[in-house]
Amino acid sequence: MSVPRATYRIQLTPDQDFAAVRELVPYLRDLGISHLYLSPSLTARSGSTHGYDVVDPTTVSAALGGEDGLRALAAEGLGVVLDIVPNHMGVGDENRWWSDEDERVRVFDYDPEDGWYRRFFDIDDLAGVRVEDPEVFALTHDKVLELVRDGVVDGLRIDHPDGLADPAGYLRRLREAGVAHVWVEKILSASHPVEQLPDWPVEGTVGYEFLGDATALFVDPAGEGVLTHLFADLTGETRAFPEVALETQIAQATTTFAREVARLRTLLDVPGIADALAAIPVYRTYADPAEGPTSLSEADLAAIAATDASEELQRVLRLEEPGHESFVTKFQQTSPPVTAKGVEDTAFYRYVRLLALNEVGHEPDRFSLSVGDFHARNLHRSEHQPHGMLTTQTHDTKRSGDVRARIGALASVPEEWRDAVTRWRGITAGLRPDGVPDGGEELTIYQTLLGAWPITAERLEGFLEKALREAKQHTTWAEPDEVYEGKVQAFATALLEHRPFLDDFVPFAARMAAEGRRSSLAQTLLKLTVPGVPDLYQGDELETLSLVDPDNRRPVDWERRRTLLTEVVGGAGAPEVDAAADPFSAGGTAAFDRRKLALVHAALGLRAELEPVFADGAYRPLDAGEGTVAFLRGDDVLVVVGVRDWRDATIELPSDGAGRWSSVLDGADVEVPTDGGGPPRLPVADVVDRDGLALLRRHPEAQ
Repeated sequence: MSVPRATYRIQLTPDQDFAAVRELVPYLRDLGISHLYLSPSLTARSGSTHGYDVVDPTTVSAALGGEDGLRALAAEGLGVVLDIVPNHMGVGDENRWWSDEDERVRVFDYDPEDGWYRRFFDIDDLAGVRVEDPEVFALTHDKVLELVRDGVVDGLRIDHPDGLADPAGYLRRLREAGVAHVWVEKILSASHPVEQLPDWPVEGTVGYEFLGDATALFVDPAGEGVLTHLFADLTGETRAFPEVALETQIAQATTTFAREVARLRTLLDVPGIADALAAIPVYRTYADPAEGPTSLSEADLAAIAATDASEELQRVLRLEEPGHESFVTKFQQTSPPVTAKGVEDTAFYRYVRLLALNEVGHEPDRFSLSVGDFHARNLHRSEHQPHGMLTTQTHDTKRSGDVRARIGALASVPEEWRDAVTRWRGITAGLRPDGVPDGGEELTIYQTLLGAWPITAERLEGFLEKALREAKQHTTWAEPDEVYEGKVQAFATALLEHRPFLDDFVPFAARMAAEGRRSSLAQTLLKLTVPGVPDLYQGDELETLSLVDPDNRRPVDWERRRTLLTEVVGGAGAPEVDAAADPFSAGGTAAFDRRKLALVHAALGLRAELEPVFADGAYRPLDAGEGTVAFLRGDDVLVVVGVRDWRDATIELPSDGAGRWSSVLDGADVEVPTDGGGPPRLPVADVVDRDGLALLRRHPEAQ
């Protein structure tokens, strides 16, 4: 199988099963997709809505249509990338291995002496699997490997490899078993220095790091100071994000994961274990007890040193103290859930300076990304992960790409945003007689409304319940304060009908929506053209204003997408979006949807036509100033994206760039003249559309 040209993530459910997805294949093929990217499809717990609670990995889910349904879907002609869950399974009577105590000890990471077992994060009914054991690997992977051998499945997406005892060994075993294409759900730290993917036999990650890069590229660095002061004024929080995150990670290590820490202490009785789990600056290190100290990379050693743990504990983690290999393995399996629950599921809901940055694969203290750094990141991906996935939304993201783009636009108007929040707090003072919500919660509400407007009260209430409980400041999942939650929800939903607020809010939100849409189109074009495999999340080819799950797993209006694609393919093209039009009107939304869909269709069509260029062609950054991203793919594709202040910029092309080029987006020809013997120069304004976008291919006569 060749590397996917573009993947399309489908969240399977009993209502959207293999048979239903078969009906979508003609639409997805016409859109330009080469591979379906299916959510977990092996037999999960009865009633599962996501498939990550597998109870029998030896069979394909009957609720989704069974193995015959999966094979019939694969026979429709699109490739299949399958999401699998090697780290854990659901416990209970439906799992025959869990029900038998001897099998439980053999298959699961389970201690019979005290009933202790390794959980998936803090979920008691998901138990860790001993997949590092060759017999258990075979037991849990024979069906998947059969599907790969039979050509039903072309590649695998590996869920949470950081939970495994030996991720590198597991991935090597997959490769040896004949799985040619593997992507890992590995979250890399975006802090400095930026964490790199270990040297694993995989195509790359599922693309969270690109998501963070693309978001930060369109956040104006000039807004950082004002937004930081606004956040501090409303919350009293003056610490930088890493300090907030360390506090929440320590809280998780000493409460939610106290059971895991206690188990570690039975293996090594030294102080500071919880603090070290919290302070490690990456999800985990990858010391291999079988190979000893030489297995640690420089990055691993730096991460261990950054914990500021005792020298004894650091020596153990560096495998310099024989006899503690089991402790090191368990420590490395425990730090990821401490980090994830402390950072993504707590600190991200507290440090709400700019919610566009609070996303898996990104960190709020990296406020913006320069054009130069964006190019550098793409060059690194081109060299090390040329076939890694590129995404702007997944089933795990806190907000869709369209929502993040709108919120990110606030950094371009920081003073206006500060003044607007101040006005709105005054206008709505009567809605918070007892001071609820607090300043941070109110800031979250305003940003959420801006990002997802228009939004129903039901969706807003559902989001706020999760956001409040994840923040763990006034209510939690374990001990919910429904009275407090109700007050916050009542305030937020009252805004939806509060005329004085709406009269001020809606015009401002409309401006952010217009700028967010431009940014969304730009990020989409970059995703479809930089090195890597672009991944679309179901429905995201049109405007998708979704929030954290389960909101982002709502049913998709497939018929509307089919109809619009028929119009685009039939020549309706991508209409210009009137900047003065109401972006929230049906007409404004429809125009943007056709424009986004036409962009996706055109770019994927070019990828299909010039597949070698995008699969393996060079990425050549071009100098166009700090406000414009411009690059060549190979010799024959030119991409230009205005980030900010691009209208007077000029692109310096290589000497072979002169000649005729054709716009893939509107069909117009562009002539690049020679410049008196010097490098050809191309004014950005001469080639981009009103949104600052251009996708050009060298005219056949000039090749």
